[in-house]
Amino acid sequence: MGFIKRFLGLEQNPGEPEKLTDNTFEQVIAGSELPCMVYFFHLWCSSCQVMGGLLNEIGPEYIDRARFYKMDITKDPYTAEKFNVRSVPRILCFKNGEVSDSLTRLTPLDELKEWVESQL
Repeated sequence: MGFIKRFLGLEQNPGEPEKLTDNTFEQVIAGSELPCMVYFFHLWCSSCQVMGGLLNEIGPEYIDRARFYKMDITKDPYTAEKFNVRSVPRILCFKNGEVSDSLTRLTPLDELKEWVESQL
């Protein structure tokens, strides 16, 4: 049962990506003192599911240095359009409320960690 709840986003561990919506995006990102990694995905995208699992794995390692968020661009298309998210999986890094870098593709775990480290 725990796997199903985690897969559906009903249960999460500290540091794993938290859900954002078009309504909560501005307040959460603008109010963060830490770099924010926002992961844009489609629920039906298999590469997105793999990337989501990798972010669930590494998020807790950076709990004191970064925040991880996720947005389903089908349910919340406004923010994706605003930041020109045309393909998924895509991660945008925000610092001080502004995009500082992006990563668009399924990325191996070591490369993903390396990219996150470069954003801190």
